[in-house]
Amino acid sequence: MDFLNDYVVLVILGICYCVGFILKHAVHNETLDRFIPLIMGVLGIFLNVWASNWAITPSIILGGLASGLAATGTNQIFKQLSKDSEDLEN
Repeated sequence: MDFLNDYVVLVILGICYCVGFILKHAVHNETLDRFIPLIMGVLGIFLNVWASNWAITPSIILGGLASGLAATGTNQIFKQLSKDSEDLEN
């Protein structure tokens, strides 16, 4: 868990989550769905480099990747939790 505290940038995670949500629901396409984690990773890197005044270091790249991919994981956690709550209601 210390890894997450060191590298995940919550603002970037939030932006990537919202962009991924919009892509998923506005342009619903199975091919695009497969590439959402890749798109979020690249977007996370771009946003983290931009937030760091265009500095490119391994830790900035890792932080962007971790933030973008954590957004995808966050989506899956919410999806599984809502699925479990639906199963309990039925």
